[in-house]
Amino acid sequence: MPPIDVDGERGNLLAVCYRMLGTVADAEDAVQETYVRWLRLSEEDRAAIRNPGAWLTRVAGRVCLDMLGSARARRERYVGEWLPEPVPEDSPVAASVPVDPADRVALDDSVSLALLVVLESLTPAERVAFVLHDVFGVPFDEIAATLGRSSAAVRRLALHARRRVQERRAGDASRAEHDAVARAFAAATTTGDLDALVSVLDPGVVLRSDGGGRASAALRPVASADRVARFLLGLPRLEPDAVLHAVQTPDGLGFLATLRDEPSAHFTLRVRDGRITDVYIMRNPDKLTQWS
Repeated sequence: MPPIDVDGERGNLLAVCYRMLGTVADAEDAVQETYVRWLRLSEEDRAAIRNPGAWLTRVAGRVCLDMLGSARARRERYVGEWLPEPVPEDSPVAASVPVDPADRVALDDSVSLALLVVLESLTPAERVAFVLHDVFGVPFDEIAATLGRSSAAVRRLALHARRRVQERRAGDASRAEHDAVARAFAAATTTGDLDALVSVLDPGVVLRSDGGGRASAALRPVASADRVARFLLGLPRLEPDAVLHAVQTPDGLGFLATLRDEPSAHFTLRVRDGRITDVYIMRNPDKLTQWS
């Protein structure tokens, strides 16, 4: 049987599966199932695999494809809005094997919440093709074996997904502009200045919060600058002892609210043309474990 660095491959597989599935817990489940399938092979079959890492990645992609197919049915029963899980820049799932960055999504950007939200709009096959090829540089022929389609068909899937991502993310602010707007947002929020807060929000801003039935959150999106501003300024009344911290995220400057030194909410902002167009608030404690 060829040698395999289980720990090393596990880190790479977690990175792949998180980008496909959007939560750390689901990624861990997918990696576990991948290793179960490896262990189910006979000694002879494992010995015949020349590149165990590539085999594991291909199987992980298949596992994620199956999980994505059932995820939509599960989310229909989810309490309120479902959002991908935000992670710190130094989270283990943000790590990856190095790839040629030319014409591919930057690896730090590939774990941004804004991108993961866009990936949720893709079909499962498009998402698998995009993540494996555009983020991790897996050849189309290998992805074709994962998806059970021709290489040409997989190329079309990745191309369509790439266009959707580019269209949805066109005009997003640079890191410097994002962080400047985020600081103005924090100043207005912490001082309770309604006018100042409205001024940094786009008129069509949408706020989404995910409590998962585990924590209080808006069950539906909140839209318009005035409504979003009033919603945000009302949050301190829910947890008056919470402390807000600025944190660096793959999306740029974000904010983490803690209560008795435990994370209670995470705020991610999307900025375009100098104003905030989207506010994502994670309240589900199951999706805040990376911030403990």
